[in-house]
Amino acid sequence: MQIQRKTLAQEVAENLIEGIINDTFPVGEKLPIEPELMKIYGVGRSSIREAIKILSIKGVLSVQQGVGTFVVSKNIQESLDIQMSKAEIEEVLEVRSLLDSKIAAKAAINRTEKELITIKTYLDLRGQLAEENKAQECYLADINFHVSIAEACGNTLLKEIYKIASKNILRTFEINHNNNTASFKISQKIHTELYNSIENKDPEKAAQIAQRIVEKKY
Repeated sequence: MQIQRKTLAQEVAENLIEGIINDTFPVGEKLPIEPELMKIYGVGRSSIREAIKILSIKGVLSVQQGVGTFVVSKNIQESLDIQMSKAEIEEVLEVRSLLDSKIAAKAAINRTEKELITIKTYLDLRGQLAEENKAQECYLADINFHVSIAEACGNTLLKEIYKIASKNILRTFEINHNNNTASFKISQKIHTELYNSIENKDPEKAAQIAQRIVEKKY
């Protein structure tokens, strides 16, 4: 999988989880207000808010407008990533179908030149490994290609949900492709088209191509 330096928000989220597990922040209690959390963790307001979003997605926190943010679970084993790992293959594919076109469209609008380079790097690696018939490495390069698009979409919630889902897409590849890269060689062209649409800042075309990729289970 793609190895990246953790963001400040991810580090804060992990620290909050530790605090929840050791009852510094007990289940049912309200988290300290944002200025206090900023002092505790030495980060800005945006990092605190992103960390809370991440843990809200995982079902650990609940944000109640006008009231505060409450700890609702310390059972991290039942967070979204674990629930996703228990899901049926078709359910994982359905999640991907719902997310991919939206993420591709937003990436076409919001991507930076640096993010575009990362996307292209994984696209090229995907093609190379497919030609070399290195199945597992090819599958991971493909997943990282799509994750890098999610990283470029500009929406923290979509990005985090997709990164969780991507951990389980490998299962679908192993089942559908049986340690073979033949379809990955064939689908390199359409993945290149997806990259080009993002490079050209064409969100409508990017969404259409992303949906075709999902439908063909590439």
